[in-house]
Amino acid sequence: MVVLAVGSVITMTSMGLRSTMGVFLDPVTDTLGVGAGTFGLMVALQNLMWGIGQPVAGAVADRYGTRRVLVVGAALYAVGLVALGGADGAPGLHAGGVLVGLGTAGASFTVVLAAVGRLAPEERRSMALGIATAAGSVGQFVFVPASRLLIDAVGWRTSFVVGAVVAASMAVVCVPIRLEPAGTVRGGGVESLGSVLRRARRHRSYVLLVTGFFVCGFHVSFIGAHLPKHLDDLGQSAGVGAMALALVGLFNLPGTIGAGALGATHSRVRLLAWIYGLRGVVFVAFLLIPPSDGLSMAFGAVIGLLWLSTVPLTSGVVMSQFGVDHAGTLFGLAFLSHQLGSFIGVYGGGLVRDATGSYDAWWWTLAAFGFAGAVLHLFIDEEPVPGPVESASPAPADREG
Repeated sequence: MVVLAVGSVITMTSMGLRSTMGVFLDPVTDTLGVGAGTFGLMVALQNLMWGIGQPVAGAVADRYGTRRVLVVGAALYAVGLVALGGADGAPGLHAGGVLVGLGTAGASFTVVLAAVGRLAPEERRSMALGIATAAGSVGQFVFVPASRLLIDAVGWRTSFVVGAVVAASMAVVCVPIRLEPAGTVRGGGVESLGSVLRRARRHRSYVLLVTGFFVCGFHVSFIGAHLPKHLDDLGQSAGVGAMALALVGLFNLPGTIGAGALGATHSRVRLLAWIYGLRGVVFVAFLLIPPSDGLSMAFGAVIGLLWLSTVPLTSGVVMSQFGVDHAGTLFGLAFLSHQLGSFIGVYGGGLVRDATGSYDAWWWTLAAFGFAGAVLHLFIDEEPVPGPVESASPAPADREG
């Protein structure tokens, strides 16, 4: 319960700060004289470095414990936000984005979920993962409108510095976590990392799951960074854009907890197929229905139900397939795919907007990816993967968790 509570606070802070980037787009680009593509590249670099750093952070947390990784991540996160606040052009923005991305890798829900998953019993694991993930939506609902108000009051540079102070506080919050490294929670031997990685690489369902998570990153990062600008293009106010993003966070709360609860009694991969397919339907409807403030709010609420509901289900499938000892590493690899999707979704969306003056073509791409993701998950088996076969018969078989 301590790990779940503290981890939820860290997730709320980390994801809440990250979700504010969209409200910074207009003031930053106006002040520095750069385009949406440049800002999109900054956010894309955040996502890419987060993805690259995540398997490393997960492996270190699996081997040496969670708290050390969280402290380093919080420090890097804070330094990156200070760098963003002091940026005078594209190079400064991109350098800050790289640091924030590396910090997020260490202080992210991925590290927290591995810690929670190792301690939660199998019958309660999906629910616990859902609660820890849902905490991020609370942060989004609180931090997005607060950041909009703060930018109006003190400017975007000072707002980034305030965010840095909040990020640094995660290093203090995580002190109560005293989680032991993998293999010491339930006792017994632990399969080597190299062995489990070889099994994962050869397992078709894990490869498909990793591929499918690319679609999630493509969706959520584009929306988080570009939705306010898209609504501005439609003639809606900055307040509407901020509130739409806040509603994504608010409705993500029941969506993620609900997905975690359903994952305990229903097929996780079938639920994932439904989520991706419904996202595609929502994107098509958002494009075809005449725009209005009410539609923007409704879109934020509906897409919020489908927002991070993929995370407890995807992480739960990984733990079901390979156990919990190397959950941080294996889910970290899946999350690398997620962040590659984020990079392309955010950067590509900005390029399309600069080239055409509209995001419409990219929205249709999001819809197509959603339907493709739904079909892909129909071919995934979430059952435990057979363990390694020992060549010497007297030696005991490695434990999977």
